[in-house]
Amino acid sequence: MEEDHFEANRKTWNEKVKVHSKSDMYDLDLFKKGKSSLMLYELKALGDVNGKSLLHLQCHFGQDTLSWSRMGAQCVGVDLSDEGIALATTLNDELNLDATFVCCNVLDTSKHVKTSFDIVFTSYGVIGWLPDLKPWGQMIAGRLKKGGTFYMVEFHPIVWMFDYLNDTPIMKYGYMQDDAIYEEYEGTYADQKSKMITKEYGWNHGLSEVINALVEAGLQIEFLNEYDESPYNVLPNLVETTSGNYVTTDKLYPLIFEIKATKL
Repeated sequence: MEEDHFEANRKTWNEKVKVHSKSDMYDLDLFKKGKSSLMLYELKALGDVNGKSLLHLQCHFGQDTLSWSRMGAQCVGVDLSDEGIALATTLNDELNLDATFVCCNVLDTSKHVKTSFDIVFTSYGVIGWLPDLKPWGQMIAGRLKKGGTFYMVEFHPIVWMFDYLNDTPIMKYGYMQDDAIYEEYEGTYADQKSKMITKEYGWNHGLSEVINALVEAGLQIEFLNEYDESPYNVLPNLVETTSGNYVTTDKLYPLIFEIKATKL
């Protein structure tokens, strides 16, 4: 059953690549001219990556991977979408960078990528596509060098408790929910006016599940931070702040969390 879910998601993300690559949100033209796609959270957490090897999990069509590459990192990007990996490879060649891209289910990364890395990185809307985080944590530990850094920045699990398909978000899903959540709707977060039909399966994971998956795999947590500001305006009725981030009007719950960990 999970393989059917992954296949449905792969097809949807193939369609998303076509829409997102033309969207204002991803602004591919400006990116090609040198604009970084990275946000302040990850830039602050990882700092100078020049000369370091970096594995980017669930890289979409590679903008963040290539942004790290521009900063001097030796990058490998992994994604489920073959359309995404094809575009990432084309961008890499066009920009004369030296990143490598691999198409596979992120949980199968170690079957396709055998080297170890100084940094494993993943960000924004990634773990919700995975039914079980234990094999994810094991894979991360397996791809890190001893003393290497894992860093993730992700939407807070409270965010995924809501159904956003109507004008007013409704709390509908469990904070910790084993069952897959299926949604079908028109458009995508980067272009809500698009006529593409999104069909996707996702899973909710509480913070304890995330932390325990990493700790049980042998990683030492350096920090866990939660923020009520998102760098992306992808939820209904967010308000832009002076920092350029976005918040809910009442700031009742966090929108983002970040974790940095070290392989022992």
